Amino acid sequence: MSTSDKPVRHWFVTGASGGLGRHLVDHALRHGDRVTATARRRAALDDLAETHGDRLTVETLDLTRPADVAAVVERTLRAGPVDIVVNNAGYAVVGAAEEMSVEQIRDQLEVLLLAPMLITRAFLRPMRDQGGGRIIQISSMGGQIAVPTHSAYHAGKWGLEGFSESVGREVADFDVHVTIVEPGGTRTGFASALRYTEETAAYRDNAVGRMRRQLAATGDDALPGDPAKLAAVIFGTTRDPNPPRRLALGSDTYDAVHAALAERLAALESQKDLAASVAFTA
Repeated sequence: MSTSDKPVRHWFVTGASGGLGRHLVDHALRHGDRVTATARRRAALDDLAETHGDRLTVETLDLTRPADVAAVVERTLRAGPVDIVVNNAGYAVVGAAEEMSVEQIRDQLEVLLLAPMLITRAFLRPMRDQGGGRIIQISSMGGQIAVPTHSAYHAGKWGLEGFSESVGREVADFDVHVTIVEPGGTRTGFASALRYTEETAAYRDNAVGRMRRQLAATGDDALPGDPAKLAAVIFGTTRDPNPPRRLALGSDTYDAVHAALAERLAALESQKDLAASVAFTA
């Protein structure tokens, strides 16, 4: 079956003004699908709107405003069924946990965790009613590993993965598939958009300070991941009748997650007898 013979599907993609989100929107449109794309800067998608016409709808959305999220989702569903939801928007606050303000922590968790939870929940019933759908959660290798300076980011991504694992099991019987995507370092502009805390003397010369300087010196050009290739792989999973629950993309992701899981498993094995020791004695 050619691309033109395939049914037109409707995508909902957050964080579409640049990076992976824009590549996903472009890829879906070039394959004949419809897309509702959300962005803080809608003008960044003007060229795609000019090329693809009414197959692209652009919504301005600040994910830290739950009422605005609900309104955009409602408008999107009024326009027709949604087949694929991609929770892509994100950024990272960099610094020691002590250095982060309450506002920085709250904003980080609202964007990385609360907004995807609300968006996912909003589309579940329509997907059940229509007999199925796909939810793609763009996590990170930071959803499986942890490094200094990213505590709030990891809290959001680890939380998103736990939420998605649970929801995926809840809706599997309805042919609603949830896939967690874990990219590594990718040339999406993410590195240049990092938000730094105000550095304090206590952390300047330890692991936090070293990581801060390393990140500040690393440009997008040094990252191995090609966002166009990631978008193509993710798009391919939406055609798979049995998509993966997790998708690790990037050799850096594979190596880092493999090492973290091996270390975690070894620690668990070492505690086997201790774990059993807390049971009531017969």
